[in-house]
Amino acid sequence: MLSFSKRKGNALGAITLNEMKEKPKALNWGIIGLGGIAHAFVQDLLLLDSANLLAVASRTQAKANAFAQQYGAKRAYGSYEEIMNDKEVDILYIATPHDSHKSLAIDAMQSGKHVLCEKPMSVSRSQVEQMIHAARANNVFLMEAFWSRFNPSISEVLQRVKRGELGEVNYVNADFSFYREDPDDSRMLNMDLAGGSLLDMGVYPVFLSYMVLGIPLEIQAVGQLHSTGADLQTAAIFKYNNAVAQIMSGFKSQSDMRARICGTKASIFIEPIWHETQSYSFLENQSGEITNFKRPTNGKGFTYEIEECTACINAGKQESEKWTWQNSLDLMKITDEIRRQIGIKYPFE
Repeated sequence: MLSFSKRKGNALGAITLNEMKEKPKALNWGIIGLGGIAHAFVQDLLLLDSANLLAVASRTQAKANAFAQQYGAKRAYGSYEEIMNDKEVDILYIATPHDSHKSLAIDAMQSGKHVLCEKPMSVSRSQVEQMIHAARANNVFLMEAFWSRFNPSISEVLQRVKRGELGEVNYVNADFSFYREDPDDSRMLNMDLAGGSLLDMGVYPVFLSYMVLGIPLEIQAVGQLHSTGADLQTAAIFKYNNAVAQIMSGFKSQSDMRARICGTKASIFIEPIWHETQSYSFLENQSGEITNFKRPTNGKGFTYEIEECTACINAGKQESEKWTWQNSLDLMKITDEIRRQIGIKYPFE
């Protein structure tokens, strides 16, 4: 295990990795960005004894005050800089739109804070590299908030795949699509905020294919773009040596959102909505027997990534072994290529 020395000059007083190793404790959490995902996240955070909701921050004081009052946070800040300067905040959960992930995460880490950054980690592989460099330079923990990786059903499915219970996996199919009508200036369609279905939803099916089969040898992607330039629908076929995967995301239709992993011995079906599933089914190819496995989550399911952060920081780790920095880099490498093929480029790139 790596050993970490106390970071020199940590005047802001955030708990260093060595201190966490010597005296494991509940973490004081701060939340940056108080939209819908932050509400769901905090509701789960409050279920855990190992997590204290200390502070929240928005660009407006009124929104921060309302959020803090709703969930019992002790401190509410009307700017992100204030929460980063709070000496008692150990870790910041960044839940702002994708375009700001890199800058906010780096600022937080330079302030001595550990960071859990909402997925996608950023909008490109090169930006993720910069975030990882900041984590190393400031000796803090950084993880992408890919909560599906820690879902009990999905974790168990991946273990069964790894043990070879499906035989040789030769097909993965996963989508994330639902119908919605957003105005042109909505977050979902705003290119200045890295809007579009791929980074908001498509990363989930990309994640499943990647976790089962790895980085594809070839990618063939197509997309339908809105007048703003954001993708309304994106689909891709991934080619591997002995397997293919089909992935899709979109705002134009409602899919069943049931994921499929098929092998020479058996198949697994991750039940809807698969990325936050409570169960899966196992089909034996030879007998045709289907067995259902129920794995209810604690809360909505964010609890598991929160517990992973606590465990890693208390153990003096800078990254999770279950969802590593390399995993985040690989995921962005795939989405970068999909974006290139369908012609998505953000104004700030």
